[in-house]
Amino acid sequence: MSTITVNKPTDRGLLKSLTFPFFFVVLYGSGFVGAKYGLPYSTPMSFLSLRFLIAAAILLVVARMLKVAVPTWQEFWHISVAGSLTVAMFSIGVFVSIDMGLSPALSALIIALQPILVGFLARYMVGEKLTLIQWGGLVSGLAGVAMVVGHNVDFSMASAVPITMSVLGLLGLTFGNLYQKKFCSNMNVISGGCIQSFASAVICLLLLPIFDQYRLEWTVEFVGALLYMSVGVSIGALTLLYLMIRRGEVSKVASVFYLVPVSAAVASYLIYNETFDALTLVGTAVVALGVFLTTKG
Repeated sequence: MSTITVNKPTDRGLLKSLTFPFFFVVLYGSGFVGAKYGLPYSTPMSFLSLRFLIAAAILLVVARMLKVAVPTWQEFWHISVAGSLTVAMFSIGVFVSIDMGLSPALSALIIALQPILVGFLARYMVGEKLTLIQWGGLVSGLAGVAMVVGHNVDFSMASAVPITMSVLGLLGLTFGNLYQKKFCSNMNVISGGCIQSFASAVICLLLLPIFDQYRLEWTVEFVGALLYMSVGVSIGALTLLYLMIRRGEVSKVASVFYLVPVSAAVASYLIYNETFDALTLVGTAVVALGVFLTTKG
């Protein structure tokens, strides 16, 4: 008697689909806490330029060791543009706005509009169209983020300039992800990451005299934060982001950013003993529901 084998989804497949988003959220979210360690000992542009130079140098060494193919000039241009938006413009906007006095919670709320913007623009830029359920997931995710960080929002320092800087960061992340999907989906993450980090470092160095002066204090806290942001975030988290964009729809990938403030809140609770109340727990559940609806809808 013959037997019939029924193929059904395995736990291994589910685990594999969750691995990249999980580690991305952990690395990217804790990066906000890591920056909190380093910024008291450096100006934003000094920190960012050095961070991106270190990441570019490490990736260059790895690329040479692995004999990674050099991109064409056209590929080099597209990779540089995507990096200038996703890495440089986003980081500069967030770091400078917080340095100007904008509360991190309000900045997080502004950046949390990114999945909504990506969902709207993806239809026109990369031909992706969201279902009604997925739109419900995006709205749910935004509401959850508001619950997680809303009670920490301080509007007393919410002047026009720092808010504008956070909005610029939001636009950089949004259009950078879409540009990455349209023109750089198949880029090598090592050589591509090296180019994007170097392009971002150049931009930060050029803008340094405009926003602040070069200042570094080589303390243990600063070195630890710098290394973590260079390796853990600029290399680790961004590599995972590019791989997720390559493998899936950019609007679904964008919904994962809703979990970044949650990750940052958890890291702040563990490291700084900040409060993690019932509203934060409810907001976290709402965010998780929103991400699930967006990615599975």
